[in-house]
Amino acid sequence: MLSFAFLLLLSFVHAGGAVQQVGVLKIKVTIIDAQGQARPVPRHALLISDNPASAAPQRVVTKIDGSAEARVRPGNYTIESDQPLIFQGKSYEWRATLDVAAGRDTTLELTPSNATVEATSVQGAGASGDVEVSRATILSDFQDSIVNIWSPTKIGAGFLVDPRGLIATSQRLVGAASSVEVQISPKEKIAGRVIASDAGTNVAIVWIDPGALASARPVKLGFAKEGKAAVGENDQVFAIDVTIDGAKNLTAGAVSRVGTHTVATDLRLDPESAGAPVFNVDGEVVAMTTTGESGAELYRVSEKSVRIDDVRAAITDAEKKMTGSVPAGKLPIEPARPADDDALKAAANKRSGSLSPYLVSASDFDVYILTPPLIYGSQHPPERTNSRDLAREARNPEQMQQSLRALSDFGNWSEYVSSNQPVVFIRATPKLVENFWTTVARGAAQTQGVAIPAIKHVKTGFANMRLYCGDNEVTPIHPLKIERRLDGGRDIYEGLYVFDPSALGPECAAIKLALYSEKEPAKADVRTIDPKILEQIRSDFAYLGR
Repeated sequence: MLSFAFLLLLSFVHAGGAVQQVGVLKIKVTIIDAQGQARPVPRHALLISDNPASAAPQRVVTKIDGSAEARVRPGNYTIESDQPLIFQGKSYEWRATLDVAAGRDTTLELTPSNATVEATSVQGAGASGDVEVSRATILSDFQDSIVNIWSPTKIGAGFLVDPRGLIATSQRLVGAASSVEVQISPKEKIAGRVIASDAGTNVAIVWIDPGALASARPVKLGFAKEGKAAVGENDQVFAIDVTIDGAKNLTAGAVSRVGTHTVATDLRLDPESAGAPVFNVDGEVVAMTTTGESGAELYRVSEKSVRIDDVRAAITDAEKKMTGSVPAGKLPIEPARPADDDALKAAANKRSGSLSPYLVSASDFDVYILTPPLIYGSQHPPERTNSRDLAREARNPEQMQQSLRALSDFGNWSEYVSSNQPVVFIRATPKLVENFWTTVARGAAQTQGVAIPAIKHVKTGFANMRLYCGDNEVTPIHPLKIERRLDGGRDIYEGLYVFDPSALGPECAAIKLALYSEKEPAKADVRTIDPKILEQIRSDFAYLGR
């Protein structure tokens, strides 16, 4: 006996209602600008109606690249503009009819050649097509010209201003560094040399191998003309937002004030976008984003951007210093992460009850080697019921607190560390020591029954470290520093160097670490890492599956 479902299907087919594959309608809208270049039209609304009409039209809106897609049943369709596009004094309106086949892609190109074009006097808000095309043009033309800049203490952005490899960025990002890392893409990073830096104007120029950005075009600089800035109050502006993983998006805002050296806007950008260019609607760079001047504001993008006119002098200065060889060759990048974070979680759980960092003895520094399972475990601590672990904490609570701090407090690099990159961190924290006479005074006080807590100070600041696999030096992925502000306003640094775990492989006869202090920057404190520690580190990375 035939089932009810099969009988229902037979009746549906008999009635002409057989299931049909849908087709995909792909639409691309472009316009021609004043220079004769084809530009995508974003945010243009289109209506898709079947013929003869059986339902209300389907409405789609083009994306930033001028494209839109719709899944429709096979048949004949009319595609038309919901509203005319007003661009550079002309009105453009599209209407086209075509067939969409089952199970196939159907492409429709909407250009000025198949549009109804009329002259128009509409201005202001009605002429939004100029702004929308400008948005798409800026992102498509210049996203490859924007790079990530890694200094020892911050990550930000920079932009190509000269085809010879000159990149403009914020001096507050670069600081006192003479070299930086320039991240071209998530898979390519090169060295850059700082050849001009002016704290007064907050502008720095980095020189890189021009071949690394050969396919990118320098941005157009919108300098003031006859004393008038290329942007004014209430004008719309755009910035290409750059994230720490290299993603780039266009953000819109408006100018609130134009000063002698700054342009204030309401742009809302990620901290990693300090040093990014600010464009006007004509696609010219009129300003450069930067951070605040001090304190916590040093790690946020300020509402006040540097006027591009202040960049001009830095570019001229840099051109005079383009001597010698520019850094060449690629720098190491982070290894690929597993697609599933559960692997890291499982690795951390295996280490539960023993989440202390690996400690390497040194004269001036507490040196900790950190791995992702250790960091993850400290951020998601399990309940410790092991009596031996609890007893160990009770015996040396100060050491336990130092270990927990080494795994959790990364200051200006907290966001990067918490991203669970599959890397090895080597952290060098300056040791605290007590002055001799302070020790004597405390001893004398104790003889009188008065307990005075230890008063300690930093022995010396961190300057540099080098890692060796046998006799070969290992280039770090990032040579970072953690900034600390001491009482009295003095800055001190911890080292936080990032390495590929493969650099600590068993093929190395020995792995040595050379540490350099601010007090004696030319004298290396060389330490050989215990093979047992190295074996445990390699075990921690078994979750990567390689």
